[in-house]
Amino acid sequence: MPGEEGRSPAARAVEEGGGGPRGCAPRSRLRPREPAALEMELLPLWLCLGFHFLTLEWRNRSGMATAASQGGCELVDGGADCRGRNLEAVPADLPASSRRLLLDANPLGTLWNHSLGRYPALESLSLRGCRLERIGRAAFRGQARVRSLALPDNRLGESYRDAAAAFRGLRALRTLDLSGNALTEDMVAALLRPVASLESLALARNAIMRLDESVFEGLRRLRELDLQRNYIFEIEAGAFDGLAGLRRLNLAYNNLPCIVDFRLTQLRVLNVSYNALEWFLAAGGAAFQLETLDLSHNQLLFFPLLPGCGRLRTLLLRDNLLGFYARLDNASAPREAVAQFVLLDGNETRVRTVRLWDEAAAGDLGGLRVLDLSHNRFRYLPDGFLRAMPALARLSLRRNCLASLHFRPREPPAALAELDLSHNLLAELRVAPGLRGRLPGLRAFNLSSNRLAGVPAGLFAAAANLSAVDLSHNRIALCPAPRGRAACVDLRNAAALRSLALEGCGLPPLQEQALRGTALTHLDLSGNRGVLNGSVGALRAVAATLQVLALRNVGLGRGLPELDLTGFGSLRDLDLSGNALRAFPRLGGPALRRLDLRGNRLTALPRSAVAERLARGLRTVYLSQNPYDCCGLDGWAALQRLHAVADLAAVTCSLSSKVLRLAELPGGPPRDCRWERVDTGLLYLVLVLPSGLTLLVAGTVLSLTFRKPLLRLIKSRCRWPSVY
Repeated sequence: MPGEEGRSPAARAVEEGGGGPRGCAPRSRLRPREPAALEMELLPLWLCLGFHFLTLEWRNRSGMATAASQGGCELVDGGADCRGRNLEAVPADLPASSRRLLLDANPLGTLWNHSLGRYPALESLSLRGCRLERIGRAAFRGQARVRSLALPDNRLGESYRDAAAAFRGLRALRTLDLSGNALTEDMVAALLRPVASLESLALARNAIMRLDESVFEGLRRLRELDLQRNYIFEIEAGAFDGLAGLRRLNLAYNNLPCIVDFRLTQLRVLNVSYNALEWFLAAGGAAFQLETLDLSHNQLLFFPLLPGCGRLRTLLLRDNLLGFYARLDNASAPREAVAQFVLLDGNETRVRTVRLWDEAAAGDLGGLRVLDLSHNRFRYLPDGFLRAMPALARLSLRRNCLASLHFRPREPPAALAELDLSHNLLAELRVAPGLRGRLPGLRAFNLSSNRLAGVPAGLFAAAANLSAVDLSHNRIALCPAPRGRAACVDLRNAAALRSLALEGCGLPPLQEQALRGTALTHLDLSGNRGVLNGSVGALRAVAATLQVLALRNVGLGRGLPELDLTGFGSLRDLDLSGNALRAFPRLGGPALRRLDLRGNRLTALPRSAVAERLARGLRTVYLSQNPYDCCGLDGWAALQRLHAVADLAAVTCSLSSKVLRLAELPGGPPRDCRWERVDTGLLYLVLVLPSGLTLLVAGTVLSLTFRKPLLRLIKSRCRWPSVY
């Protein structure tokens, strides 16, 4: 064929089906490829597909994250948290299945009819502090599942009728909070009428002034009612009669003048603190369920007439004007004086007569466990008063006018664990014979700030569980008594005692036997100057167990070169402030966490090695109010690294006539301290040596310069023969 000569041999071979060049074969005769080779060729395809799917997954996750944070809300466990997002409307792009919605602290202003339409599954809605002035009448239409609605700190009083109409859609509502909405009692009655299913209601911080039977009408399921911080001065008879299920009632911070003929037998907890109560009288003959009664911070003059049946567990009467008066010989107030209360209930008039001086009219206190009578005017306790409380575990008579206290048989109760008699006028504490074993449960006994000179012998040693005693600010001495002391407090062999406070007792020098047989972990001897005679040797009996030791202002350091506390290996907290220590104390054990050295006479910090060792354990150290020398701060760098100097801004040092703050100094001493650190003899030598050398050199030069002329002049003048 024409042009055949111009074709290559390889081309001709392919066309003819013959063999070609080595390594090449006709397409029709290709052999199947090996599996390994096929996989290698498909590898790029697999990589491309994997990258594509990863990209899609990342896009999907990015989309989900965007949805979770869309509008600034956070989706958590079927709920949306949109608090404080500066939203002016309810977000419309949240999941329709959301069960909880938190919109607190957003300037919504109005809850429109359509605002919640996209969320029919809502069970809990919180709109605290949203500046709501209006709620649309159909705002809760379709929200039949909502069980909890919080609307505190809004302005619903301005359109309460619309809100009341909106509440008709909340058929399953159990908890409602309307606190801080400037609501009056009429507004409250209108708002509550559609929500008879309520179990918990909060109306605190509103403008309610009086309560009648119409306010809570129909709320038979209500169990908790909070009315604190209103202006309630009157509660009409029958106001709570319809609340058969009410268990907890809070009326604190109101203006109630008295509670007479109290009949809420179903209540478990009643709080009427911070009112203006002068009387509290429970109805007689009723079976009460009351367990906690708080009448503190009122103006009660007489002990309240309490409910019967002995179910009361906690009675709080702090900060009143209470007292017992039967022992007062006052002709103007005879013991038979009575008070009559006229009770008006509709057309019925009843007269309640109460004997003012009847000390046994307190009620049934057989189950009482906590009694707080602090900050009152009790001068004595009637005979048998504590005997009527066999289950009493905590009794506080702090800040009263008790001058003496006599524990009679079966007083105090065997269950008593905490007794606070501090800040009274107690000069005598008497115990009936055979009572020493009657304090088996007492764990804490506070007798501070009284006028005691001693306590009955063996009182503390016989209390097998007594672990904390506070006798601060009493003029006492510890046994064995020093000469001239007729009475003393015996703490020896009180094996259970762990905490002892003796601040400001004017204690004479402590003897080593005073704390024998105890295992104290907390000891406060502050304010007793001279109690340790300048050393801590009197504390050797408890040195191994002490963990907290307060020796503030006890006169340590006078005539003592160094305070040695190496035997106190368990100390965690040490207070040595207000003494006269001139050297850093020797401390033992790595357990120390807090050290107070304020107000001493320290001029130097511990050496670097000691400071490094302290830095391993110390967490807080106080160093101010000491006359430090700025050139004696060897350990300051280690303490600075500790970051535990709590009063760093107040620590100062003196350099010549200047006062510098340590916080403003570098890690080492100031440069001006370099000359002060040099040895004085060496300094003088350095100063004198150059002058002496200068004079010597000058004399030598003059001698060599004027030697021959000078000698010739002398010879000519004196005519001495000489041979040259």
